[in-house]
Amino acid sequence: MENKITLKAARVNANLTQTEAAKRIGVTRDTISNWETGKSSPNVRMFKVIEKVYGVPYDSLNFLP
Repeated sequence: MENKITLKAARVNANLTQTEAAKRIGVTRDTISNWETGKSSPNVRMFKVIEKVYGVPYDSLNFLP
């Protein structure tokens, strides 16, 4: 099984704050926080944006905190 990284780790590896990531992805900082804590998950159309902004393919991401 390949190693997966959390959304928070992917964001930190991209040197982005929650606020910076939110602006680039087009959501609120609270949304980023909710994704990272598992309170909610990005919808399908956000996956491609997250891949581009974080520079990480979808199948390398773990959407659980």
